[in-house]
Amino acid sequence: MAINSSSVAAGFIVAGMLTAFFGTVLVFVGPLIIDGQVVKNTIIDPKNDLSYTMWKDLPVPFFMSVYFFNVLNPNEILKGEKPMVEQKGPYVYRKRCQKDNITFHPNSTVSYREYRRYFFEPSMSVGNESDVVTIPNMLVLGAAVMMEDLPYAMRLMISATFKTFKEGPFLTKTVGELMWGYDSQLVEFLNKYFPGMLPSTGKFGLFAEFNNSNTGLFTINTGKDDITKVHKVNSWNGLTELAYWRTPQTNMINGTAGQMWPPFMTKETTLPFYSPDACRSLELVYQRPGEMKGIPLYRYVAPKTLFANGTDYAPNEGFCPCRQSGLLNVSSCRQNSPVFISHPHFFNADPVLLDYVLGLNPTEEEHGLFIDIHPLTGVPLNVSIRLQLNLYMKRVSGITETGKISEVVMPMIWFEENGYIDGPVLTTFHTNLVILPAMMEYMQYIFIALGLATMIVASVVYHRVKRNERGTSTTPKGKSSIPTDERTPLLRDDTHPRKHT
Repeated sequence: MAINSSSVAAGFIVAGMLTAFFGTVLVFVGPLIIDGQVVKNTIIDPKNDLSYTMWKDLPVPFFMSVYFFNVLNPNEILKGEKPMVEQKGPYVYRKRCQKDNITFHPNSTVSYREYRRYFFEPSMSVGNESDVVTIPNMLVLGAAVMMEDLPYAMRLMISATFKTFKEGPFLTKTVGELMWGYDSQLVEFLNKYFPGMLPSTGKFGLFAEFNNSNTGLFTINTGKDDITKVHKVNSWNGLTELAYWRTPQTNMINGTAGQMWPPFMTKETTLPFYSPDACRSLELVYQRPGEMKGIPLYRYVAPKTLFANGTDYAPNEGFCPCRQSGLLNVSSCRQNSPVFISHPHFFNADPVLLDYVLGLNPTEEEHGLFIDIHPLTGVPLNVSIRLQLNLYMKRVSGITETGKISEVVMPMIWFEENGYIDGPVLTTFHTNLVILPAMMEYMQYIFIALGLATMIVASVVYHRVKRNERGTSTTPKGKSSIPTDERTPLLRDDTHPRKHT
């Protein structure tokens, strides 16, 4: 059976049209398919192996780097001179987080407690936990400020108590003792006769209450009913709002728990999250786009208004009593201890703070905090949270340990919690959420181009075949195409000879 060339060409034209049509459909349907896969894989659900594992156990390396401000002139400070400090560190700790008591609820929320443990990493540290550092004694200088309004006689008694327990205005201890606690007869005395005055009941250390602890009972949205609410905090320790601050706005628990955010982010999207350690909700803002190992990202940073005082930024009035911009007064959630949080080296703070302390040099590269987010999924790719702990200290009459100390917000330590996706997790993430969507996007245009090319080539072939067929069909029926002079002469009929005249 002979193949009809024109039919074959027409078939290729139809095939090309269908291919181009399929590619065009993918242009509109493809993004919906990708978005559907993103929604499916970002809902908090044990069936979602990748995202659920990342949320539950943080399978990426996470570290806390601690820097101490070693006081170089403690005796001169007691005489009223400016403090002079030198930064020592980093002392690096591997942080392990694991969620426990995970309970899913019918209203598309899940509750959990996240436990954290820290392990010293000597190979990553500059120095050892046995290094000796001198810092202000919070038990003495912090207590002095807290009790400055007590009667003078009471202040004299407090000063005598400090002397009895041999507590001076400055501490010289090892890094390990300052971090995780040291034995103190004064601490034992206060815990026995004034329970609840100190944040911990055992040894006194700057991070004593952090190690082997949890961040409270979080209840967050799973995103099952509304993907725009996934990871957002529903309540913390049963509370939907705080009681630390002075206004309803500052007491709000906003955003997520600070580990993941809802997908489909834009440059106008902000990053709100609640931090139990800072006792408040924080919000980062978009800075610039970027890329990490082929994965697109948005970088979010802290706005200058984050720790601004109520005078410079009215919405922060609820966090007062305030001092200079750049300081967050957390005394209301730290047993009224005169403790302030800031960016390291007073970065983005009122420049006057740098005039009170010698040895500080703030830069955005070293001291600014940031979170790099994959905007399509809301998954952090690279995180660096940097904060500084400061003690407000001053001369308090009656408490001789304070000497002639000038009023100053004294930096004690700053720390950076950082981590980034790497290894098998990065590979899986890159394959599922970058390569596959990109392949689908490329395929739609390949189908369109292939379909159009097939249609064009098949159309050319079809018209050539048709033209040849038309050329053949124009010859008259029954007539030979051989020239007349080349025809074979007809035989004469000799049975009837011509008559001669």
